[in-house]
Amino acid sequence: MATVTPPDIDPIYELNNMALTPMHEVLSHRTSRTKSDFDDDAMLNRVGRPAELNRNFGSLSILALSITLLASWESVAGGFQSGLRNGGPSSLVWGMLFSITGTMSLALSLAEMASICPIAGAQYHWTALFAPPKIKNFITWMQGWVTVFAWQAAVSSIFFQIGTQIQGLVILNHPNYDYQRWHGTLIMWAVLLFNFGINVYAIKILPMIQLLGGIFHISSFVMIVVPLILLAPRSTPEFVFETVLNKGGWESDGISWCIGLLTVTYAFLGFDGAIHMSEEVRNPATVIPKILVQTIVINGGLSFIFVLVLLFCIGDVTKALETPTGYPIIQILYQATGSVKAATAMMSLITVIGLTSTLGVVASVSRLTWAFARDGGLPYSEFFAHIDTKHHVPFRAIGLVSTTVIALSLLNIASTTALNAMFALTTSSLYISYLIPIALLLLKRIRKEPITFGPWTLGRWGMPVNIFAMLFGTFVCIFAPFPPVLPVTSRNMNYCGPVYLGLIILLMADWLIRGRTKFKGPLKELLEPRRRRSSIGAHLS
Repeated sequence: MATVTPPDIDPIYELNNMALTPMHEVLSHRTSRTKSDFDDDAMLNRVGRPAELNRNFGSLSILALSITLLASWESVAGGFQSGLRNGGPSSLVWGMLFSITGTMSLALSLAEMASICPIAGAQYHWTALFAPPKIKNFITWMQGWVTVFAWQAAVSSIFFQIGTQIQGLVILNHPNYDYQRWHGTLIMWAVLLFNFGINVYAIKILPMIQLLGGIFHISSFVMIVVPLILLAPRSTPEFVFETVLNKGGWESDGISWCIGLLTVTYAFLGFDGAIHMSEEVRNPATVIPKILVQTIVINGGLSFIFVLVLLFCIGDVTKALETPTGYPIIQILYQATGSVKAATAMMSLITVIGLTSTLGVVASVSRLTWAFARDGGLPYSEFFAHIDTKHHVPFRAIGLVSTTVIALSLLNIASTTALNAMFALTTSSLYISYLIPIALLLLKRIRKEPITFGPWTLGRWGMPVNIFAMLFGTFVCIFAPFPPVLPVTSRNMNYCGPVYLGLIILLMADWLIRGRTKFKGPLKELLEPRRRRSSIGAHLS
């Protein structure tokens, strides 16, 4: 009987039907393994990847990492002034509900794919699974690089925010303090050094640290919200729910409202962080999808309540926006308590949670970077794909992430505008990294092509959820490049568009020089042996 070899092998079919390499060959270097760990590693083996990292995270500890990594209400506290200027309270309140709904649709869509293939590469790996064979390598290459760049910028922005928050507290306590940008850079380095030490040398206790951080994330919320409610002056409901402010110089209040919406949307950026830890989570095909949903529910609920409390307790809006500390939340806390020490203590809670968040962010982004190197996407990929045999962490990938933060922090000394130009890459790039695999999955659904789902699936709700996710993500990407105020100057310009265009040009050049000949995609090891077996079978028949 002749063997029929399909011209294009379906990677999803391969994932579920390929014979597995014997576990003793793949896991011979691992010790203290449970049956669950072997079952989880078998899924990695299906995509041609040995399990190289210890599965230290259970469902509770990875949930704690996810909610503290996202730190949504803390993000609102740190950056809601942009939303006050553009859109005002109305944009913050109703925009928050819209952002929670839209982000949930994105999370549900990614959760379904995480259940199919829970792997550190996540988005670019799913793109390789669903993309048409002719463009698979190219689109996977482009998306992988864009995602890595976006997350590197996101990591740096979090460290920058912690550094400037500490400087803001110094200004509150010492009004004569001479603010210098290089001070913030040194603080960033100190935080980074601490972070590097935990992620490399204390990786075994990282789940416990994140669990404590998750508890602190919720308890600190109570410790800040309760004093505000009890002590701060009250705004009217009309101010909170109906007021639209347009202090950005836009002719249209609608455009101003949409730009202000990005403030609360940013609070949910990076919800995919837990996915990149999949290879260190037990039972990831079931746990990771649930974690994504739970993260949005918990952080969304806390963030919405926090926005309402802030607006009802904001006090003097002008003083909050013009505070010399650079952070309106510090001024609001001071106005509410009337005490520098109390305001400092309350703001310190937010900064400590931010510090905990950086631990999870660096862990997540280093795994993404390591995974892309493992698949041959980075220059010197073999070097950065190395796993430290003593600590079982991607030591060199963590070092690369840390080095990138140091490099970007130097921009802060030269020019805050240049640094913000790099940060501008974050929002649009991460949303595009979400939209590409969702679009490819939606296309398969529309064409009614067979899809072998994992244990967690949306079922008949999959297509409408994917469609809404595409609409929401596209909406955010449209307004992400808009400048915050008019007229546009070199200092207030939003450099998202130019930076992103420059990045695409660089990636295209790198693809032509290096990528098209050297990058084989994350499924190369999976598909080539199968093709060879099918070809040999057809020949013998």
